[in-house]
Amino acid sequence: MVLRVEVVFYMKKPTQPHTGSTHQTVIQINTSHSEQSIRIGFTDQRLTAYGGMAFWSAFLHKRKVREQLQTFLPQAPTSPYAYDPTDVALGLMGGILSGADKLSRVAYLRSDPAIAEVLGIEAVASQSTFSRFLNGFDEPASNALNGLHQWAMGRLPSLRAGYTLDLDSWSLLHRDGHQEGICSGHPPIGLKPCHRPLIACLAEPKLVAGFWLRKGNAQCTDQAPEFVRQLLADLPSHIRIGCVRADAGFYHEKVLQTLEQHHLNYVVVMRLYPKWQKYCRHSEPAWTATEIAGVEVQEVESAVLGRRHVIIRQRLNDRPEATGKELLSVPGYRFQALVTNLPASWSVLAIWRRYNGRGDSENRIKELGSQFGIKGFCCQKFWATQAVCQLAIWAYNLCVLLQRELGLLEKVELQTLRWRLFCRAGVWSRAHGQPTLKLAVRGQRERSWWLQIIEKLNSTLPPLNCNAVEWSKI
Repeated sequence: MVLRVEVVFYMKKPTQPHTGSTHQTVIQINTSHSEQSIRIGFTDQRLTAYGGMAFWSAFLHKRKVREQLQTFLPQAPTSPYAYDPTDVALGLMGGILSGADKLSRVAYLRSDPAIAEVLGIEAVASQSTFSRFLNGFDEPASNALNGLHQWAMGRLPSLRAGYTLDLDSWSLLHRDGHQEGICSGHPPIGLKPCHRPLIACLAEPKLVAGFWLRKGNAQCTDQAPEFVRQLLADLPSHIRIGCVRADAGFYHEKVLQTLEQHHLNYVVVMRLYPKWQKYCRHSEPAWTATEIAGVEVQEVESAVLGRRHVIIRQRLNDRPEATGKELLSVPGYRFQALVTNLPASWSVLAIWRRYNGRGDSENRIKELGSQFGIKGFCCQKFWATQAVCQLAIWAYNLCVLLQRELGLLEKVELQTLRWRLFCRAGVWSRAHGQPTLKLAVRGQRERSWWLQIIEKLNSTLPPLNCNAVEWSKI
């Protein structure tokens, strides 16, 4: 039994006509201890392992993503045989959602006989076409793709208290170091070939707000002021920032001044330079005990009006899981220093707790690397690498918006979307000239779940959490 699903989106005719049935070769294999074997044959039916991607395509059509993408692509092919650049980009993003983490693996989807129709594109491009497409991005065109993330933020509602903006820098490791921009950097595991990206995330919706790729030998604070300045200038007008949290890669006077000029509250990790380490060596009277066992704090007077410098130390005997820096001169403790402009009504412990929420942004970085493939997408040209990372991140943002469209109360990772929605076998056909996708769905309970998704995507009303699709019931 199968479920017929009609998805409305623009579809080109297949480039290769159906040639009919061919001679069938049948072989037999054994798969169990019994004597019974399985007959293996071949079929000309247009089957796809990614029938659920039709719902992704329907969502893109509903939100006019194709039209938005067209405005950011610099390619303008003149050959009548060239693929539409938008089809190339959508095919690349579809491949990422299907599990590909290299251009060659995206191109391998060409062997799926129905994936192009499911994605609503002319065809999945070859590896060489993807490479030429990405090489068409120079510095301005690659940086302009941040506009896609601004568009995604524009789909969010306004919050009275404002969103929390988390800024992070990290090392994107690569095993081979011959591509542009890959240089020996200093990740936590030692000197390794890498890139050094900067990323900004909105904490509440778990959406990426901006991304810049840097060379591997970039200093921690290189380009950080420019990144923050550009990010704040391009925020949608209705998106208000309530607080900015940043790691030590953004501990730069120009960054702090930019945030203060925009009248934004911030909490930024300070580097433990020697001038701050002397406060870590203060005797017991300088430290104030907190309600958390093993955590003590002190506040240092700032020379800049409105700023506060706070230092937290954690006793390892009480908190072996503590993060921070250990000092040889003060064994048995880990230290962390923060600079903030939060008012005096905020205690040092409250400031520290406010900052600790930034750790969730590490999950965005982990998911982008392990599930959206930015660890594997590394092109010969630097700006091509940034462009493919931008498209992968936009695919992530669109997945977040898709889940909001379905009314999910909590965000799920791509692996969950992939195995519960995208990777669903289906048969593609044209019944009486009508494009039809028959999904392999058994049982009324599971079919009802899929019908809920179709109803959500066809609805013109804003999503309501009280009528969300329940993932746990399938």
